[in-house]
Amino acid sequence: MKNILVRATSGSIYVALIVAALLLPSPYMFMCLFALFVILGIVELHHLIDDKTSLLCKRTVVALDCIGGIALFAWLFTLYHAPAAAQLPLMAYLAYLIVRIITQLYIKSENALQSFAGSCLTQIYVALPLSLLNVLYFKFGAGTLLAIFILIWLNDTGAFCVGSMIGRHRLFERISPKKSWEGFWGGVAFCIIASVVFALVGGDLFGKWAMAQWVCLGVVVPAFATWGDLAESLLKRTLHVKDSGNIIPGHGGILDRIDSLLLVAPACVLYFLIIETLL
Repeated sequence: MKNILVRATSGSIYVALIVAALLLPSPYMFMCLFALFVILGIVELHHLIDDKTSLLCKRTVVALDCIGGIALFAWLFTLYHAPAAAQLPLMAYLAYLIVRIITQLYIKSENALQSFAGSCLTQIYVALPLSLLNVLYFKFGAGTLLAIFILIWLNDTGAFCVGSMIGRHRLFERISPKKSWEGFWGGVAFCIIASVVFALVGGDLFGKWAMAQWVCLGVVVPAFATWGDLAESLLKRTLHVKDSGNIIPGHGGILDRIDSLLLVAPACVLYFLIIETLL
């Protein structure tokens, strides 16, 4: 009972922070919260990857990758919010790429490729998807981004409820033995129903998209959320760990909470850009 209470409390705080960041008129809470997620995700990923380097070298690499991740996030933030200043974080990110490659020459690691690949993974798997949230927030609206988060959460809820009740057929047993096809379709159903509600009554809050566009989003989000969850499960299974960290009581690490988002974010940016191009 205590574990359920702790999990519910920490989960509620996590959700409340995201909702507040997206609903407040100023974009700076959005910037601070998701920039923090970038840092936490990069640090957590490095803790999972053991590249056999000294503590000093490890800390140096983590610091550089955090700087790079923040520079990438800041570039897309300023590109939309303050375009005149966008050149500075872009320069910082290019400098990071140069410095990180050169730094590897001076790191005495048993596996230089693993060390450098770990840094690349932090940028591709964590920093880039979270930075793309700026595109959704500024270009397509904070309400649309909030709807995407709600769909992610509803997918988790639907998949758990339906899967735990009637789940019989394994979805991807090699990676996640507990996931079922019934749970997956339950999550999709929850998302489609919510998307219809958004289209009918949520235009002022969530964005004025056509019914067909909302319904398609209600399929895109659970599909890529499931793949995102499976991708992190594969990472943890490969590294022989249960959770990515313990920063969120009852939930594990930050990567355990945003694993779906890391694929949903680029997928939704692509989806809305396709809509914009076709229309």
